[in-house]
Amino acid sequence: MIRLFAAVPVPDEIGMGLMARQGGIEGASWRPLDALHITLRFFGDIREDVARDLDAELVQINGRPFSLTISGAGSFGEGTDLHAVWAGVVESTPLVRLAKACESAARRAGIKPETRIYRPHVTLAYLRRASGLDVAHWIQANNLLRVPAFRVSSFGLYSSWRTDEGSHYRLEAEYPLT
Repeated sequence: MIRLFAAVPVPDEIGMGLMARQGGIEGASWRPLDALHITLRFFGDIREDVARDLDAELVQINGRPFSLTISGAGSFGEGTDLHAVWAGVVESTPLVRLAKACESAARRAGIKPETRIYRPHVTLAYLRRASGLDVAHWIQANNLLRVPAFRVSSFGLYSSWRTDEGSHYRLEAEYPLT
């Protein structure tokens, strides 16, 4: 079994600016630069043969390069269930189209449909027993976040490996948008 997801990587220069906002929440596990991405579709733990079928479907996705803008900040969860803080991604038609294409590829490869609504974001930290007040202050300090648009010319299939230090990601395949 291999844990996979499709994502758009955040360029290093944009990621460095996001990392400058990491701090101020006790219990936060801040994500390193190489882990900053915009998930298109989380596939979960799948068999190697299904992963090969998924790759064959993802390589068929056609799309043109497009621009994305990161703007705003927020969290997932409420009260004692706060589990992540994120930077928002301005939704765009090409991004939604690419996410839907990844969903269709997953279904053709035999992966169960995603039931959650797609909400593009960059996870900046995972939280463990974080104070709701700390999170609220962090969001208030970062809710006007807006970084320059960046060009998306490809997306990737990543594997996720859990370690004692958290999840680590590896690019397994890259798919150009031309």
